[in-house]
Amino acid sequence: MAASSAISSTPSSFLHKDVNLSAFPSSCSNRSQFSSSKWGKTRSKNIVSVMSPQQTERKPSTTGSVKNVMTMTEKILAKGSERSQLVPGDNVWVNVDVLMTHDVCGPGSIGIFKKEFGKNAKVWDREKVVIIPDHYIFTSDERANRNVDILRDFVKEQNIKYFYDITDRSDFKVNPEYKGVCHVALAQEGHCRPGEVLLGTDSHTCNAGAFGQFASGIGNTDAGFVLGTGKILLKVPPTLRFVLDGEMPDYLLSKDLILQIIGEISVAGATYKAMEFVGSTIESLTVEYPLSMEDRMTLCNMVVEAGGKNGVVPVDSTTYKYLEDKTTLPYEPVYSDSQARYLSEYRFDVSKLEPLVAKPHSPDNRALARECKDVKIDRVYIGSCTGGKTEDFLAVAKLFLAAGKKVKVPTFLVPATQKVWMDVYTLPVPGSGGKTCAQIFEEAGCDTPGSPGCGACLGGPRDTYARMNEPMVCVSTTNRNFPGRMGHREGQIYLASPYTAAASALTGYVTDPREFLQ
Repeated sequence: MAASSAISSTPSSFLHKDVNLSAFPSSCSNRSQFSSSKWGKTRSKNIVSVMSPQQTERKPSTTGSVKNVMTMTEKILAKGSERSQLVPGDNVWVNVDVLMTHDVCGPGSIGIFKKEFGKNAKVWDREKVVIIPDHYIFTSDERANRNVDILRDFVKEQNIKYFYDITDRSDFKVNPEYKGVCHVALAQEGHCRPGEVLLGTDSHTCNAGAFGQFASGIGNTDAGFVLGTGKILLKVPPTLRFVLDGEMPDYLLSKDLILQIIGEISVAGATYKAMEFVGSTIESLTVEYPLSMEDRMTLCNMVVEAGGKNGVVPVDSTTYKYLEDKTTLPYEPVYSDSQARYLSEYRFDVSKLEPLVAKPHSPDNRALARECKDVKIDRVYIGSCTGGKTEDFLAVAKLFLAAGKKVKVPTFLVPATQKVWMDVYTLPVPGSGGKTCAQIFEEAGCDTPGSPGCGACLGGPRDTYARMNEPMVCVSTTNRNFPGRMGHREGQIYLASPYTAAASALTGYVTDPREFLQ
């Protein structure tokens, strides 16, 4: 099926065949060369499962101004632009519901805002701007510290309502307002709401699409304009539909699913496209254990690694339950209509998938974890907006508990937010007899959990905790493995799920978690 063809979402449009990952070439080596190896043959545009999902009929919206057949993304942007209908390629001015910025891009965005709107200009809505220091926080770097000072001054000047400040970097716990990684904090603090438009000066803002909203990263120039007007000019993206069916095996996590998808379509396969995730694996009404909100965040978080403009998951009871104690603001979810048209549709039988890694130096350099068993590693890093949430640490603890062994390489743990850090130290791990993650990590010989934040995910100043300051091989639950991403340019990063990262920590080699979970 040509990627450029517009097709309907009926299952009869596709042939049915099994996905057989074991057919991939075994090409892991201990020291990968600096190039993203491609599979020998041309990649299929569609992976199709044996099972066809039940198609839930969605009638065109009859509420508000949106009344025509559209995808979720098209409906959200139609609502935001006060249009009754949009099609891919339309350019529209969209009203922004939330704008987020942080310590890396905030100062630049503020500078552009003041230059273009005036030194005494006021932001369009002080309650719709969310400012979250999180990237370069626990460092002695003067320029990094100055960035947070600039944010603080701007918040005071503009009377911004939502600013999650840190004033004492020596002990994050004495800063009750400090949260940590912006994308996880946005969800925990109730800034993610179905049907809304959320923009942020960070490429992984697409994380919030897990809540059935349009969420995308923007640059400082666009952010400066949004600060002054509350609007942005957007081109409506076409939508790729990903149908995930089948019961998730107990050795897989959502990180494996998104690595599978990116490996299939490549890092350019969704360039300026929406990625919509549906299917029985996700939907709470069709499987006993649907993907949690944190699972869905992991899926949407990495759509940008495929070039995606945004990722989105339909709202269901799982979404509503998560939001119960997060927000009191009204919101209106939207759903893709049954006759909505998609650029392409991909189907996966999740029950047949195996644990994966993305080898250096690209997120689409996909390989089976078991095929990389001879890759010796120097360290393991568990953290970030992708792999540093509460459920990620519970997964690591579960595998350590099942194995009953100590790690063989330094294993660094960086909770995404202060709430996640508290969960690591207080939540009992199921089946552990009341032990917390922190206790299990200590028994396994891991490093003491670090201060919540982005940590070494994007390298940062040289004194950043767990930064790779020497050429090393690291298995990481983060989202990117480009040269220099976590510090040293000659460092090699294998992206993996928390299960695979934990299993690799116990052996000192890239390891399939089934060695300990089955």
